[in-house]
Order: sequence, then structure tokens, then C-alpha cells
Amino acid sequence: MRFVDREREMEVLKKARERSWKKLYTVAIYGLRRVGKTRLLREFLGGSDLYFFVNRGKSSTSLLREYSEILREKGIISKREELKGWDDFFEVLFERFEGAVAFDEFQDFRFVEPAVYSTLQKLIDENEERPILMIFTGSTIGLVEKLFRDSKEPLYGRIKRELHLQPLDIRESYEMAREVGIRELDDFMVLYSVFGGFPRYWVAVEDEGMEGESAERIVEELVFSYSAPLEEEVPRILSLEFGKRSGVYYDILEAIANGATSPSEIAGYLNRKETSITRQLHELVNYFKLVGYDSAVLGKGNVLYIRHPLLNFWFRFVHPRLSEYEVDRERLWEDVKSNLSDYVGKRFDFICREILRLAGDHLPFRPAVIGRGWGYYRESGERRVYEIDLVALDAERKKALFGECKWRKRAQNGEKLLKELKEKAELTGWKGEVHYLIIARKLKNMPENVIALDEEGIKNLLEGEK
Repeated sequence: MRFVDREREMEVLKKARERSWKKLYTVAIYGLRRVGKTRLLREFLGGSDLYFFVNRGKSSTSLLREYSEILREKGIISKREELKGWDDFFEVLFERFEGAVAFDEFQDFRFVEPAVYSTLQKLIDENEERPILMIFTGSTIGLVEKLFRDSKEPLYGRIKRELHLQPLDIRESYEMAREVGIRELDDFMVLYSVFGGFPRYWVAVEDEGMEGESAERIVEELVFSYSAPLEEEVPRILSLEFGKRSGVYYDILEAIANGATSPSEIAGYLNRKETSITRQLHELVNYFKLVGYDSAVLGKGNVLYIRHPLLNFWFRFVHPRLSEYEVDRERLWEDVKSNLSDYVGKRFDFICREILRLAGDHLPFRPAVIGRGWGYYRESGERRVYEIDLVALDAERKKALFGECKWRKRAQNGEKLLKELKEKAELTGWKGEVHYLIIARKLKNMPENVIALDEEGIKNLLEGEK
């Protein structure tokens, strides 16, 4: 597939290369697995540059032998020259090589040879004037951050530029979808709800010859068919992150995907004490960065959600029914398919935030904060909850936009939605300037005093100029 977007990231790397012509320059690239770090490197590195993958499954001796062979192929060491240890390898690199060198999954040296970090610290300090660009990539975000930001770590302060590679945004993902023949907006919304902006999964559509197929056929083939291409994807990702200590992490992810959005609700779902999941939940949020907190824009409180769309889908539909997934996928898929519309409808709230950012120039003000709103009120003496799909504020917090998001096949009644939206907005106690927005696939009976985005409007935004 054609390399889509990443212009900003490529520009950062090109400037880093230019700076490395004068002296050593170091860059750390990190992001969730499948976000496209290796593909970015492949597009950036030239034929004379060096690429090393840190395979955590290899022994130190085996990995050094592999790297030595790469140096021989590049003519950096002779055929008979032997590197006896990692000190030799890095000394040769700094003494004889000029250009860009990348270490992919750099954090996995902790499994292979942790002493590499101290060796690199010493040689980076001694070779500041060498014209080399060193790039380190990593997927376990918390560990990568620790390696370079923790003052107790050898490489603290040795990185000159950090690049946090995010998933493709909705417009870039839409471009990838069009590359594989996805033309219907509804099909795109389904696939974006499941795969998000992770390029690996859009490429899988092309790899399996599914170009132009419906979203349901693609999800069925990639996830629920016999020997499906993505059947081991989530377990493989998480085994790399969690190692052998996976049980409680999996349980927490399942609980969140199935509606438990607070520590107490997760503990209730798992029938455990809240204190028994505190450490793992903290690590999922702050170390692995697979789970995040979604805070109310107006009001107090936050709820937990899974950052990675495919993980959320997997733990919602597959992980709770793994036995059935192994022996009767057709039946499981029929059940998933019947619930897919509701699932996409819930994910659409997150998607609308991205749509709102695209619509910035067409709004009464440019949003500085975008999220959800919720709170409590009393009715007939009972405590009730209200939820607002979309709340946006300007930078001065003087203007507010309240929005309703609906992705359904039937046309939504604009008058009814606006009435309900106004009632909920009043419950927030907001006193500033107010605007209302409705985003839906199809709309009818739309009042004049509301901003409306239907399927055609969304498509225009996705196809607009960047």
C-alpha cells in the first residue's frame, strides 16, 4: 500500500538527519504496537543506512552475530573480523560509520543484554562530534519513557528529540480506506470503529485481497474466519507487553470493554476486591498506555476506556467467549454481526470528536477542549444521570458547543434531538455563550438554530484539503 501521510514525522526525521551531518544527533520514536513505526523507518532510511531489530527472543550472542553480519554486508567490518562483545560492536559503529542507524524495539535490549544501555551512554558522551543519526524506537511506551526520562537510567538526557507516533487520524484513515476500495461511509465507520488509525489493519485488507468488500465481510474474514489473519493479533500484542503475568490485565481489559468504567465497577465485574487490581490498572494506564481516563469537560469525574480500538473490540466480543471462538466462529460471528451496529454507535461518540476538529473553520468558534459531559440531577427524589455526547469549549471557556452523535440507518429527528440536548445542557449550569450541534448519518426536521452534519457533510470534511 502507498505510504499515507506521516509528512510531519518525516520532516522531523529529515531535519534530524541534516543536524547529524555536523554532530551526533539522537531521536527516540515511540508509540503503541502496529502504529507504523517500522514502516516509517523503512520509508526514511536509505540504502546506506543501518537498521537493527532488537529480537527479544534471541540470546545476546545470537543477536550480536546477526548484527555483525549486517556490518559485514555493508563493508563496515571485514569478512574475517569478529566482534567479541557489544562494546566492540558499538565502538566500530561510532568509529567507522557515518549516516543513520536505527534500533527497532530498542527497549527489548533489557531482555537480551541490559548492559548495552550503559555502553551506549559512555560512547554517546565520547562521540558527540561524530556525524551519526541514531534512532531508537519502542512500543512499550512506559518503558521507553523510563529509559530516556528517568534520571536513574544510563541514557537519561541523551535523547535530543522525542517523536510520539500516534495512530493515523480519521482523515488519514479514510484515505487508507479509499486506497483499499472502501467507498461507502458506513463501511468506513464500521472499520474505523474496529481498527482505528492503525495502518497494519488497513494493509491487511489489501493483503487478503478484500479491496472493495463490505465492512462486515472484511471483519468476518480478518477476525472470524478459519485461521483468520488477525486471530492471534491481540494475544500476540499483549504477550509482548505483559509477558507471562497477563491474567489480571486481561480481566481488567474485558471488564472495561464490557462497560465497567471505574475501579469499583471493574472490581465488581471481576468479583474481586478493588485493592487487588490497583497496581495492574495503574500500569495499564500509566505504563502500557493501553487504557486512558476520559474526563468530563463540564462537571467532575472521569471514566476508563481502552485506547486501542481492536483491543476494545476483541475484549468486548471475543475474549469473553474464547471457547466458542475456537470451535464455532460462524455462530459467534452471527451474534457479533447482530450487535455491530450498536457497537459502532457507541464508538461514534469518540469519532465525532475527530470530526469536530476537522470542522473547526465551519464552527462559531475553534474548540480548544473537546470531550463528553455528564452529571447528576434529581427527579421525583431519585438521583439520575445525564450524558452529553459532545461538549466543546473555546480557549477562554466563554463559549460552549453541545453536541449529539447518532450513527443509525434511520433518519434522526432533529427537533426531538435538539430539545433533549437543550434540556441536558441546562443541567450543566453553563452560563456562557451556547451553540448546538447534531452529527448523524441521516437527519430530518432540522431546526435552523442548530449546526447539522449528516453523511454528506462528514464525507466532505473527510475529503477536504489538509
